[in-house]
Amino acid sequence: MGNLIRLIIGVPIAIIVTFALFALMQRLIFVGEVEFDEEGDEYSFDINPQVEELNARTRDTSIEDVQQVDPPPPPPQIERQAADLPTESLSTIVGSIPEFDAPQLNSGNVSFNVSDRDAQPLVRIPPQYPVRAAERGLEGYCDMQFNVSPDGTPIDIQATYCTSSMFQRSSIRAVERWRYSQRIVDGVAQTRVGVQTRIEYELAD
Repeated sequence: MGNLIRLIIGVPIAIIVTFALFALMQRLIFVGEVEFDEEGDEYSFDINPQVEELNARTRDTSIEDVQQVDPPPPPPQIERQAADLPTESLSTIVGSIPEFDAPQLNSGNVSFNVSDRDAQPLVRIPPQYPVRAAERGLEGYCDMQFNVSPDGTPIDIQATYCTSSMFQRSSIRAVERWRYSQRIVDGVAQTRVGVQTRIEYELAD
């Protein structure tokens, strides 16, 4: 019931407020008649104007006024002299070519066998000085004997005599690292037997 009363009272009030706002807006928007001045300034525009011709000052120049330049002189001519041919024969100048008999290349006279050669040392690494011998200031040597295999490696290494047993082991190890060239007999690599050498041990000063 209360909502109905509010609706009955509120609708007329809303209508009155709406008309009042409408009248106010119409009053604010309304502007009186404005008179325009029919007499205005006249402006004219020319789309294709004519450009006045300017009398540019020109300078008359003739070909005679240009300074004449003399061309450079031609390069000098180098005379080429032809070499004279020798009048003497080549044999007179150099000497006569000796005559010799051409060798007879028969299969029976030519030998392709490789010359024989003995095993030669290629790499000889010095031994390592024994620590005990160096501490005692001991010097000496070892006489070694070994064979050289067909591929140049020392084999069957023996120490035949050493001034001290301290030098024997280091001497054998040193010879094991040596390398020799192959021993060739009739073109075939063979074992070199009975190679002897001496390894000396001396302390540096």
